[in-house]
Amino acid sequence: MGWTMRLVTAALLLGLMMVVTGDKDENSPCAHETLLDEDTLFCQGLEVFYPELGNIGCKVVPDCNNYRQKITSWMEPIVKFPGAVDGATYILVMVDPDAPSRAEPRQRFWRHWLVTDIKGADLKKGKIQGQELSAYQAPSPPAHSGFHRYQFFVYLQEGKVISLLPKENETRSSWRMDRFLNRFHLGEPEASTQFMTQNYQDSPTLQAPRGRASEPKHNQAEIAAC
Repeated sequence: MGWTMRLVTAALLLGLMMVVTGDKDENSPCAHETLLDEDTLFCQGLEVFYPELGNIGCKVVPDCNNYRQKITSWMEPIVKFPGAVDGATYILVMVDPDAPSRAEPRQRFWRHWLVTDIKGADLKKGKIQGQELSAYQAPSPPAHSGFHRYQFFVYLQEGKVISLLPKENETRSSWRMDRFLNRFHLGEPEASTQFMTQNYQDSPTLQAPRGRASEPKHNQAEIAAC
């Protein structure tokens, strides 16, 4: 291949990369905005991949391309823990601590996903194969409730048989996650991360979350899923 053809090819590849990545500046609505320092402390070694977005760990879902609507219908994400030990088994937990809003989280720790008996070798590759105690439920923050955090935890199972109480199986809301962890003597998480999003119908001019927001009234239909 001659040098002219190589330059043309390189230029085409560069153009394609700019289209794929968007080459967006930090003020673009499609820029992957990083969470504030107080929330990034929570991000420890876990990666969460959604279609089109890539690894959304420690970021705000961009307000463009209908991402905030799409994420409410996408299947479960790919969750990777590169530090997982091959011979170990793990528990994956996904919760919303801001249900129905961060200002008044009366239904906090809404349980979105709970999987046990995940092999370390699979978790390294993002294969969440195990005992699904709570099927994946996509993020669905109510309208006008502000930004919600969606948190992922990975715990070392250490051969324990994990289950939910009948009462816990009756509802996903107001889950006493601390009691669940204490019941099975689960210590600190091996890894964790979170991302933020808000209802896609909310104004695109709203700022990214910076602390508490005012709490509007919500009816039961609005908080049926958070």
